[in-house]
Amino acid sequence: MCPGKCSKCIGITLFPLAVCAIVSNILLYFPNGQVLQLSEITDLVWFFHGILGAGILVILPAFMMLGAGGAGCCANRCGRPWAGAESSMLLSVVLAVLGFAGGAYCAVISSLGLIGGPLCDTGDGEYLYPFRNDTLEDSYLFNQTTWSICKEPENIILWNIVLFSILLAIGVIEAILCFIQVISGLTGFICGTCMRKRK
Repeated sequence: MCPGKCSKCIGITLFPLAVCAIVSNILLYFPNGQVLQLSEITDLVWFFHGILGAGILVILPAFMMLGAGGAGCCANRCGRPWAGAESSMLLSVVLAVLGFAGGAYCAVISSLGLIGGPLCDTGDGEYLYPFRNDTLEDSYLFNQTTWSICKEPENIILWNIVLFSILLAIGVIEAILCFIQVISGLTGFICGTCMRKRK
């Protein structure tokens, strides 16, 4: 596939993923629709892995990829005949690396969020992390009977599992797509563009 068309395809796919990541991260601040005090929100949510990592850092390269594949043009990564194709390809690759880093960051933080579990009130009015010291074999993820330990916020464990899982999946998909763009951009940069080959 022509690098320009590949870029456009990836760019179009990244936009809804980035928006979903931002929304999912925001929802983590309001477990079960409740407004909590800042000290009662799970610490890993403050890493902004969905808003910054899988969101903003992915939207930037997505814009560049859409421009790179403008009108299916392969001779120029920005779709402008007077611009330097090679420098545009290189910029596309750099931004794709940024997007890859954002997606990977989101995936790592989401994994830690799933493993460590949420901050919750266990019934005595004190918020703590009841599952942080669990081994992977004894993880709360595979033992739903332990979920009742968290009294407040209501359904916090299910809320965190669903949203952190969504963010994990989005981060992995974004990282893969951006990695494909890096390979495609480097191929176009090193081997030349489709139109140049035809000439």
